[in-house]
Amino acid sequence: MPELPTEHLVTLRDGSPALIRPIRPDDKAALAEGLERLSSESRYRRFLRPVTSLSQRELEYLTEVDYTNHFAWVAVDPDRTEQPGLGVARYVRDPKDPEMAEAAVAVVDDHQGVGLGTTLLQFLVASAIANGIRTFCGWVLGDNVEILRPLERIGARRKPDHGVLRIEVDLDDDFEGSPLREVLRAVARGEFSPEPRD
Repeated sequence: MPELPTEHLVTLRDGSPALIRPIRPDDKAALAEGLERLSSESRYRRFLRPVTSLSQRELEYLTEVDYTNHFAWVAVDPDRTEQPGLGVARYVRDPKDPEMAEAAVAVVDDHQGVGLGTTLLQFLVASAIANGIRTFCGWVLGDNVEILRPLERIGARRKPDHGVLRIEVDLDDDFEGSPLREVLRAVARGEFSPEPRD
């Protein structure tokens, strides 16, 4: 197993601390509890289907990673280590295209909007680039305009794929100045909200 990156203590926009570290096999219970803390809408947007729990096999897949082809960073409250996680960001390399990986970020509802998702993604991008990944892809619901509109602004490629949109975004070595970071910050600030439905 490769040497794991160190843990990082960060301060979020609301002043609260978060400890960012690589996921570990003993995070299964925290991951399951964190899923329960997501609203049904947040779970649906993350998994693109109704999900209420994770099987033992899914928990093993999500926590027993190789840190090269499958990498995940988690965020926990450093003052309440017995509590479930606050968020997770992961990529899984495409076996047919080693420079591409599927990426996803999930943050529990009570910690959304404070910069945690952006911070987790920053760590994920750095890990991906270090492991030779140049493009992230993911799937987004077609009505998720709060993420689709800003992604379009930065030239993200989108393709219909079985009723959802496949999004591809090229990674930038300089995440601080990257368009992807600005998109996430704009979404977190609420600059892109769902359009009213008739």
